[in-house]
Amino acid sequence: MRPFTKGQSTSTPPKQVSAAHYTTIISALIIIPLLLVFGIEFIQRGTVDHTWEWIAGQPKLFGLNALLAFFVYLLLYCVFGSLVLATGVSVLLLSLVSLISFFKVRLIGEPFFPWDIFLNKETMNILPLVTSREALIRLGIVLALLIVIFVSRLWIPRLGLRLSSRAVLGLVSVFVLYSFAVRLPWTNQLTDNAGFTEIVWNQQQNYGDNGLSLAFTMNVKNTIVPKPPGYSEPSMAGLAQEMSELAQVKTASSANMQQKPNVIFIMNEAFWDPTLLPNVKFSQDPLPTVHRLQKESTSGYLLSPQFGGGTSNVEYEVLTGNSMSFLPAGSVPYQQYISKPILSLASYFKTQDYRSTAIHSYEGWFWNRENVYKQMNFDNFISKDQFDSPKLKGQFIADEEVSNRIIEQVDNNEEPTFIYAVTMQNHGPYDDHRYGDGGNSIRAEGPLTDDARDTLETYTQGARDADESLQKLIDHFKKSNEPTVIVFYGDHLPMLGYNYDVYAQAGFIHTGQSEQWSLEEQQRMHSVPFVMWSNMDLPKEQVPVLSDSFLGTYVLNRLQMELPAAWAYNAEQMKRTPGLLRGLVVDADHKLYTEVPPAQADSVEKYRELQYDDLFGKQYFAKYSGSNVYTQAPPGEEDGEIVNASGKEAQ
Repeated sequence: MRPFTKGQSTSTPPKQVSAAHYTTIISALIIIPLLLVFGIEFIQRGTVDHTWEWIAGQPKLFGLNALLAFFVYLLLYCVFGSLVLATGVSVLLLSLVSLISFFKVRLIGEPFFPWDIFLNKETMNILPLVTSREALIRLGIVLALLIVIFVSRLWIPRLGLRLSSRAVLGLVSVFVLYSFAVRLPWTNQLTDNAGFTEIVWNQQQNYGDNGLSLAFTMNVKNTIVPKPPGYSEPSMAGLAQEMSELAQVKTASSANMQQKPNVIFIMNEAFWDPTLLPNVKFSQDPLPTVHRLQKESTSGYLLSPQFGGGTSNVEYEVLTGNSMSFLPAGSVPYQQYISKPILSLASYFKTQDYRSTAIHSYEGWFWNRENVYKQMNFDNFISKDQFDSPKLKGQFIADEEVSNRIIEQVDNNEEPTFIYAVTMQNHGPYDDHRYGDGGNSIRAEGPLTDDARDTLETYTQGARDADESLQKLIDHFKKSNEPTVIVFYGDHLPMLGYNYDVYAQAGFIHTGQSEQWSLEEQQRMHSVPFVMWSNMDLPKEQVPVLSDSFLGTYVLNRLQMELPAAWAYNAEQMKRTPGLLRGLVVDADHKLYTEVPPAQADSVEKYRELQYDDLFGKQYFAKYSGSNVYTQAPPGEEDGEIVNASGKEAQ
């Protein structure tokens, strides 16, 4: 292979190039990948000492990361035909991946995954939130390095290769990278010999132990959800018959229900109870309504699969009854998996002659909701664009405005109404002083730094506004003669500073290092309060723990409504494992486990098979149970769009 010099045509033989140029190319192909891996790991780990400690402790894993970086670099070299340009693009690409992963970990506790690439506009919306000095310094260093590299093209030769050589080496690079991504046997042997251990239930530790390049590449295969070993048409048919018989049992109370109640689910952004922080006192109760309902009505704690972000995953669990624990860590079903009609609370209530409305006070495209809600069979979707001159709190629409839209929808609808509302006002980060000087009416006292106190007080003010918006709904529907049920809860705990800063300072957890948490601390950091209110006479119940995936079934049971056959299974499973997360399982006796205990393994596996059948399989269960929740015509089917409350196509 003979390098091209600048300006040569591929159709004429290149001039002889000095041996020094060959040496430069080979040296760059060896040294640059090593420096790239050191650089991207330095971004993750923060100090040279910590980076070198990992390299010295895991030299073989460092070598595999360098090997992947080598083939990325070689591929770019073959594409651009210039060593300097390939160096610059490699630094840009890998640094960008590392920076995104670094700040994603600190924002929501999860690194950058292959499927995050498909978040499109959602990623662009999150990037402006990363404006700290720490972020700007890292970005500045990378930018300065890129400028130096690209300016160096003015005096460094192109150092290209023949087109045929580039094609061959490029194909080799693609093959090697593909082999690691799909885990061909020879790559498995390499990773095993290097001591690679995939930690799918704790991806932050997975990236920390194995290195970003290797963990990211090996996660590519996790975008494919494997078929459970026991999944088959006969097994689904047998389970469908068993569950259909169970689901058809109605209580006398259900049969005698005079009027179907309006059912309103409100998933309030990052709603949590800050008074649970043990070492912090507040100048006044920030949640008087919620605390009163916890004493007077059905209430408890939901086990969320998320922390600090990933709202749509919680929404997915509640609306479908499916569990994130059966999907690859970090996946986003709304973005990746939902492309056909799926069982949901909206499709269920449609079979009960309800009108179903989704409300979200933000962009309709966010998390692909416009398309997903169509597959879930919502009749209409009210997003940010359908709020006329709304009141803002900070940069987001106030929770009070969402309450107004809920009231409007119920009052103007003659049919019984199901509403799933998602708020936005209290979205993080909370170091923005969004309510202005003196805008926080509640003061926090405790062993907190000034920054931590400001963050907590801003969050707490938003929680107070959420509590008031709930009271506004209660005041309205108290006077209504239509039976109405409100289910109010948060999607996840708020991200209060990097590395769980406020939680650690306030004594809620013993350390900001999540890999060191006890199971009790893990449960604590994923537990959000929920409350129910109704103008009907419903018995009170306290629920210590309940996974979000069981909430829909639980509410339907409380209302004594007939369950779809699939959720009849959920009703049985939530008795056995009321808490079911990846890496944290709570059994009926409230004992905590890192994985499903053997006594419940078979029933949880059936739960997994049901979910696979619904999302990825042939939906045999629906076929044999006679369910009609999949066959309802999605709203707006003729024009391919879901319609909003005014009857216009959602834009």
